[in-house]
Amino acid sequence: MSKRNYKFCFGPWNISEGQDPYGSPVRPAQTFDWKLAALKKLGFDAMMFHDDDAVPDIDGKSDAQVRKESKLLKKKLADAGVAAEMVAPRLWFDPRTIDGAYTSNDPKCRKYAIERSLRCIDVANHLGTDLIVLWLAREGSYIRESKNARKCVDYLVEAIDAMLAHDKKIRISIEPKPDAKRVGCLIESAHSILAGLDTADDIDFAMSFGKLWSLHLNDQNGLKFDQDKPFGSANLRVAFNQVRALERNGYGKNGEYVCFDVHPFRPTKVEHWLAHLDNSRRTFLKLVAKARSFDEKQAKALIKDRNYAALDQLVIEHLLGR
Repeated sequence: MSKRNYKFCFGPWNISEGQDPYGSPVRPAQTFDWKLAALKKLGFDAMMFHDDDAVPDIDGKSDAQVRKESKLLKKKLADAGVAAEMVAPRLWFDPRTIDGAYTSNDPKCRKYAIERSLRCIDVANHLGTDLIVLWLAREGSYIRESKNARKCVDYLVEAIDAMLAHDKKIRISIEPKPDAKRVGCLIESAHSILAGLDTADDIDFAMSFGKLWSLHLNDQNGLKFDQDKPFGSANLRVAFNQVRALERNGYGKNGEYVCFDVHPFRPTKVEHWLAHLDNSRRTFLKLVAKARSFDEKQAKALIKDRNYAALDQLVIEHLLGR
C-alpha cells in the first residue's frame, strides 16, 4: 500500500449547537471566525461549505453582493492558509423545495432550485474550488402516487445538465451515485449504513470508476435518524474496512480530502466542543496505520484456503493489537 499523507476537512455545521429532531440547542452559537480559528487550531487543511454558509441569506442578495462576500471569504480563507474543498446548494430549507427541489411538481420551484444551484457554482468559483456537491434531500415522495419517478429522472438530468453548461470546468459529486465524465460522487459512511449498504463496498465501487471525489466519514448506530457520530465510534471494524478500501484504491493521490461530517454528542460541554473532530481524525490515522500493517500475505493465504474463520480472527486480533 502507498505511504501517502491525507488532507483533512470539515464544515462549519460540524461544530453544531446540539439541536436534533428531539431537542433544542444546548450550546451557544459561535461565529464563523471562531470556527475557522478552531479548524486551524486542530491543524485541518480545508473547509467545506453550503452556499449559504459562504454567503448567508444568499437568496436575498444580488449577484454583486454574492460576488463581494464570496471574495471576502476567499481572502479570509487564504489568510488562514485554508482551502475551500467544495460548495453545496442548500436547497432543502426553502419553502419552495418542500416537495423536492429539482423534482418538484411545480415548475416554478424547479426553476428556483436550478437558479440557486447556478449561484452556488458562482460561489464555488469565487472560493477557488471546482467541486459542487448535491445532496438530493427531499427529492423523494411522501405519497408514492404524488410523483412520476420516470419524469423525476428527467428533471434531475435537466438540472445537472444546466449546471454543467453553466460552467465548463465544474465537477459535480452526488451523494451517493456516480455518473458521466464530470459527475462523480461523495460517499458518507452514515448514509450508506442507513441505506443498509456497506460503506467499504461503496468506496470500492466508486473508486473502480474513478468517481470518488469527496468523502464524509462518520458513524451510525443502526437505522436511527442521521446521527453523524465520530468516525469509528459505533463500529470500529466497519471503519477499518473503509480505511482499507481508501488505501487500496489510492484515495487522496489526486488531492481529495478526507472530510469528517460529524457532530458533537448532544450532552457535550462547550470546553469539549471540538473533540469529535479531533477524535475522528485520530481514529482515522490509527486505522491507516492498522491498514498498512495488516498481514495481507497471511490474509491472502487464508482466503485461498477458504479459511474464513481464521481470517475473521486475524482481523479481530489485529484490531485488538495482539
